[in-house]
Amino acid sequence: MTKDETRDARPDMTKDETRGARTVRTDGPGDDGETRGTVLIALVANLVIALAKIAGGLVAASPALLSEAAHSVADSLNEVFLLASLSRSRRRPDARHPFGYGKERFFWSMLAAVGIFVTGGCFSCYQGLHTLLNPEGEETGGYLVVYLVLLVSLVAEGASLTRAVLQVRRQARQAGRGLAAQLRRGDDPTVRTVFAEDAAAVLGVLLALVGAGLHQWTGRPQWEAAAALAIAALLMYVAYRLGRDAKDRLVGQAVDPAVQQKALDVLTERPEVDTVTRLLTMQLGPGSALLAARIDLVDGLDSSGVEELCVRLKQRIRATCPDIDQVFLDITAADEDERRRAAERRRRLRETVRRQAAAGN
Repeated sequence: MTKDETRDARPDMTKDETRGARTVRTDGPGDDGETRGTVLIALVANLVIALAKIAGGLVAASPALLSEAAHSVADSLNEVFLLASLSRSRRRPDARHPFGYGKERFFWSMLAAVGIFVTGGCFSCYQGLHTLLNPEGEETGGYLVVYLVLLVSLVAEGASLTRAVLQVRRQARQAGRGLAAQLRRGDDPTVRTVFAEDAAAVLGVLLALVGAGLHQWTGRPQWEAAAALAIAALLMYVAYRLGRDAKDRLVGQAVDPAVQQKALDVLTERPEVDTVTRLLTMQLGPGSALLAARIDLVDGLDSSGVEELCVRLKQRIRATCPDIDQVFLDITAADEDERRRAAERRRRLRETVRRQAAAGN
């Protein structure tokens, strides 16, 4: 039987793969429990801080403090989005969503990014421009209230940030990479969003303290206006980075190149595999990914041998790359042009993995 006849004879999905498709792996319950705790801590901190900042900003008529209040309100709303994503993303696959609901995490993270941009960034920008254009109408009073609220906020936001950092570091150790690389390449957007919000909040509080202090020292409200505009720029940048990451994953981002290389090595180490002409992957959610590979086999295999090989390859891929829980193999003959392009893609993939390793990522 030729390779083309074998491709037509074999079933599209083996029994092993059918069993694997019934559930979609995401982070385990323990990981989600830790993430939920991180989000809840951030939510409580942001709600308390938002109320304190609103009250203090109105009493002291501080534009920087009011900008920070908008920041905390936006963060509180975002934590609600993130909590919703944790439960909704763990729903089982169904007829309408056969690969599960893991991408709900990315959708709600996108909404969180929009919330940071609109509620936090735009209001802070308005507050800063209003003060800058009408300095005579902005005279901050009660600096002690401003400093007290901001210092309390700094402590609360710092505690929430510490919790997020500890979880990201644990995830980084498990993945065998550094903190910065985990933030860029980790597949759980929830913790990354909380980390970004808390880090921006700490920087925002420091900017507000500097603005209020310079206003008190010089008597010029433009300093607080500048602080509010700086906070707006910070929030818009954070929103852009989070939104871009969520967009990439929603439209079908590939898994990490190192994971692709591991899966490719599993396929090519078998003597029955002549060449892998195409390897396609897509992140389905935290801890869940899809792999589709087009494989050219050596001559002489019958249909039962091909099916047994496919089952072994899928089992080996899932064991080597636990996040890849959906595996589809297409057995087809390859011409010389396809082989050449496949060799070039493998070379680029190895180069990418090598650069990541050299950078310590």
